[in-house]
Amino acid sequence: MSTKIQPPIAKIIPHELEKHGHVRIDNYYWLNDRENPEVIDYLNKENDYYNQLTAHTKDFQKDLFEEMKARIKEDDSSVPYFYNGYYYITRFEKGKDYPIHSRKKGSLDVKEEIMFDCNEMAKGHSYFNLNGINISEDNKWVSFGVDTVSRRQYTIQIKNLETNEILPLKIENTTGGATWASDNKTLFYSRKDEVTLRPDRIYKHKLGSNPSEDVVVYFEKDHTFNVSIYKSKSKKYLIISSESTLTSEFQILLSATPDEQFKVFQKRTRELEYSISHYEDSFYIVTNKDDATNFKVMKTPEDKTYKENWVDLIPHREEVLLEGIDIFKDYLVVSERFDGLNKIRIMPWSGEGEYYLPFELETYTAYTTTNIDFDTEILRYGYQSMAIPSSVIDFNMRTKEKTILKEQEVLGGKFDKNNYIEERIWATAQDGTKIPMSVVYRKGMVLNGKNPFLLYAYGSYGMTMEPYFSTTRLSLLDRGFIYAIAHVRGGEDMGRMWYEDGKLLKKKNTFTDFIDCSKHVIAEKYTSEEHLYAEGGSAGGLLMGAIINMNPELYNGVIAQVPFVDVVTTMLDDTIPLTTGEYDEWGNPNVKKYYDYMLSYSPYDNVKEQDYPNLYISTGLHDSQVQYWEPAKWVAKLRVLKTNSKQLFMDTNMDAGHGGASGRFESLKEVAKEFSFLLDLEKIKN
Repeated sequence: MSTKIQPPIAKIIPHELEKHGHVRIDNYYWLNDRENPEVIDYLNKENDYYNQLTAHTKDFQKDLFEEMKARIKEDDSSVPYFYNGYYYITRFEKGKDYPIHSRKKGSLDVKEEIMFDCNEMAKGHSYFNLNGINISEDNKWVSFGVDTVSRRQYTIQIKNLETNEILPLKIENTTGGATWASDNKTLFYSRKDEVTLRPDRIYKHKLGSNPSEDVVVYFEKDHTFNVSIYKSKSKKYLIISSESTLTSEFQILLSATPDEQFKVFQKRTRELEYSISHYEDSFYIVTNKDDATNFKVMKTPEDKTYKENWVDLIPHREEVLLEGIDIFKDYLVVSERFDGLNKIRIMPWSGEGEYYLPFELETYTAYTTTNIDFDTEILRYGYQSMAIPSSVIDFNMRTKEKTILKEQEVLGGKFDKNNYIEERIWATAQDGTKIPMSVVYRKGMVLNGKNPFLLYAYGSYGMTMEPYFSTTRLSLLDRGFIYAIAHVRGGEDMGRMWYEDGKLLKKKNTFTDFIDCSKHVIAEKYTSEEHLYAEGGSAGGLLMGAIINMNPELYNGVIAQVPFVDVVTTMLDDTIPLTTGEYDEWGNPNVKKYYDYMLSYSPYDNVKEQDYPNLYISTGLHDSQVQYWEPAKWVAKLRVLKTNSKQLFMDTNMDAGHGGASGRFESLKEVAKEFSFLLDLEKIKN
């Protein structure tokens, strides 16, 4: 590696930021302008620097890419699901990046109808994503959303499935999702604010009319709420959802009368969360009403929807998080979490013979999947673990017979799930709380403190990081890495209080939990400071930024993907997409106590003169979730203040956004970059 290549140093233009009488000087504020040629030039120089210093790994990256690609079944197909007379299938063809969406009428033996070939539709675009496929009840029309920029601003179009004609209309700046009313000619969809990208309006479109004539049926004035629209599984109701981090509100309308007015189900009450499902003449509500921290199920007549009419069906339990329900004609299926593990509970409406599906491991994930059909005794669920590939299973709730429809194939002939050990271990946090980790590694490994170890976490928004199987991860495991997910507070892994204890003025628990997990695996000789690596993306990138300010000596290298690191400045800027909806997560810095607390951990604000680990930081120029300038400013500041010569790379995808590259194989190239960074530090090639 040449020592002559100098890293780019961003110019310093001091910018004063004042709040609550406190002044911050941001030397790199000027990077917040993607139209400025100097900004683009700086990002390109960082990319050049990264590419030059990793030139010796390019062949290895290609090898990793081919190795990971070779494990994937290229001509793969989803398990068909049956809905309204048709089987629906998503499949891939060999050598192609994008899915083909098709359907078959009545039987899997008939000729397929191709609805969308995304490979054709993606031609000429460096990024392509199709979402929100929604089919009218007469099976004639399909609406869909397309994003070719990666800012999650979708253009809705409509296709006639009988003639295969895509109508000329284009509805811009939407979420991509839309819902047909039962008249098969009225389409409802949500549109975004042009600046903040917050979905704030529900529109109604009539087939044959000009989108400019579409009517706003609901406008969400509260900047902390997002809106969407969907249809109940029973098909009887159209439902508008307004949700913030801590509060929800729904409006309902009979799907057969789309020109009537929506009616509020239960008006929003601060910190009252609920979701609704319709069955026969009642609504079933999953809610935290009456201080049900871990949620409960309630029931109410469909003509008496206000909360004073709700009655308990499944009461609140301190030790069990109730995550959701699936309603069938003869069964209620409840998804629960106990001691951090998924449980699926089958409850016949008859009231007799309820039971749980049996699962044995401690590092598994089980979840109900596509259960659109209402009148069936078959529950479809998914199952996987850290070492067991994912499978899709049809389970007969009456006979208890299980049919494995599909188990993920790992090609290449080298994978055997019996070659790996998976375990759940517990670290003790500073306050005495036990923090679980899901760990996987190859059999025969000696725990002598010399093993390379990659520790991953997210830890925000109440998002649970399930133990899951990954074909790409095998490239690390088979080269001697141990991999673990730290189930830190801020997620909902151990119940709702796990989330409450890792947000707002308790956010630092997320960071100290991760540090305590790191110290635990070092103390237990899984690894050592010389061989420990950390990884996180988005809010998990914030976690990475915090831990390297607090305990940089614990890690040899850190990967931060699209990291949210400029917390205070971003949360004070309500023109940035998502900001106002985040106040319930991080706090509102316009209030001094939240400002002070955020400032005490914000990674960008707390970079200081000290040694830092090797760092690989990735971002996307068009990212709508975490703006590219956050990592750019962070890297610029780190370059000046870090006191050692360890690697500091920023890799900006100049075409993509928050999710990275769009093709299924293109994304593997990004993983290959990350893995080559780790393996090069360990000097492991094969």
